[in-house]
Amino acid sequence: MAKPTDIRPKAAALYFLPVTTRVPLKFGTEVTTSVTVARVRLTVENRQGIASVGWGETPLSVQWVWPQEGNYEGRHQALKAFCGCLNRAWAQFDYLGDPLDVGIRFQDEVLRPLFNSFNEERPDSEKMPWLAALVCGSLFDVALHDAFGRSVGLPTYQTYGAAFLNRPLDQYLSAQRNVDFSGQFPDRFLTSKAPVSLAAWHLVGGLDPLDESELTGAEPEDGYPVLLRDWIQRDGLDCLKVKLRGNDAAWDFDRLQRIGSIAVEEGVSWLTADFNCTVTDPDYVNEILDRLRDDQPRTYGMLLYVEQPFPYDLEANPIDVHSVSARKPLFLDESAHDWRLIQMGRELGWTGVALKTCKTQSGALLSACWAKAHGMTLMVQDLTNPMLAQVPHVLLAAHVGTIMGVETNAMQFYPDASLPESKVHPGLYRRQGGRVDLSTIGDAGFGYRESEVERELPLAGAEHEG
Repeated sequence: MAKPTDIRPKAAALYFLPVTTRVPLKFGTEVTTSVTVARVRLTVENRQGIASVGWGETPLSVQWVWPQEGNYEGRHQALKAFCGCLNRAWAQFDYLGDPLDVGIRFQDEVLRPLFNSFNEERPDSEKMPWLAALVCGSLFDVALHDAFGRSVGLPTYQTYGAAFLNRPLDQYLSAQRNVDFSGQFPDRFLTSKAPVSLAAWHLVGGLDPLDESELTGAEPEDGYPVLLRDWIQRDGLDCLKVKLRGNDAAWDFDRLQRIGSIAVEEGVSWLTADFNCTVTDPDYVNEILDRLRDDQPRTYGMLLYVEQPFPYDLEANPIDVHSVSARKPLFLDESAHDWRLIQMGRELGWTGVALKTCKTQSGALLSACWAKAHGMTLMVQDLTNPMLAQVPHVLLAAHVGTIMGVETNAMQFYPDASLPESKVHPGLYRRQGGRVDLSTIGDAGFGYRESEVERELPLAGAEHEG
């Protein structure tokens, strides 16, 4: 049923902000030393013709969204070009509705066909994955939800009920067993009172030195920590996410054992293990977990969950993982593009879902609802979100309710990128007492307060209007 608050896109302006990492970050078999952050200013108009502006942003993390040996710059430029295509498409998308309706309709009717046509012109070895298309599309979808909140003068997460949304969840989602989405809206599955601070997970990358013996002399001298103990002590960390290789069991076990020992000595409570999507046999993970249980029971007990050991493409790799989730909670991440794949993952034995705003706010919202309705646990994982991208990221974690806080690591790898934003939201860009503080977020849309941020934006191309 149409609402007087419905909006339609009217114009979009795209910006590219280059960022260099202070230390390298390894994704799978590749290493990240720089990233382009894509930002959009999306103008919408309601039924009364009143315009509102929303902002969205995400890092175009090439190695994560498009894993492939070689040709980094080709992939990088392809992502930027696809963002340009979407910028034009959003400005011309003449559809009136609530943000969830508009976002999902755009994904189905525009994003998917654009993705298909974009790949038709590329050789098989250079075809862009759907995950990359979602990441390129996510900044526009985030901006749409931000603009809607501003248009009605409310925080975005207060607009996900029947008062503003035209369609209940059963018109988006299919349920299993005794679950019924009829007459239900997303607010049914959100926290009744979101916390204003969250436990912060620190990423221990595969290239991060653990002690002085691993220092090479090439480390930055910029006032930020390098060694794990220094990070723990400076930020009061209580949660560590451990990046593993997934193809070297001896290295992975040793890494978990060493970090577990440091964690115990420094009073850290929780660990997670991220196997980087490189495992193809559940026994690889099971043997490491069993050895850890027998040889390092304290570390094993601190391991809260295991994240995405297996390949990205769940449909091409339908691996039965019940044996892993019988040992520890097992969370989908890269495979969880939407609620349909989460449903498939649940049938294969996955027990949790790691959500990300970089797969679109609309998609994250529907995925959270489906997963929670079917008894799955949630986490919100980082894409090393700096600047404005950090705000919807932590808000998602605060409102969906996670197993433990939120992963946040931009302050490790490019802290200076967010210096202008940190003057407005100091608690979002510096972890203190092991937590991030959301109390400075504003009360309309995602509450960026971007007008108070002193940052000049380079326009990537002319603003497009519908």
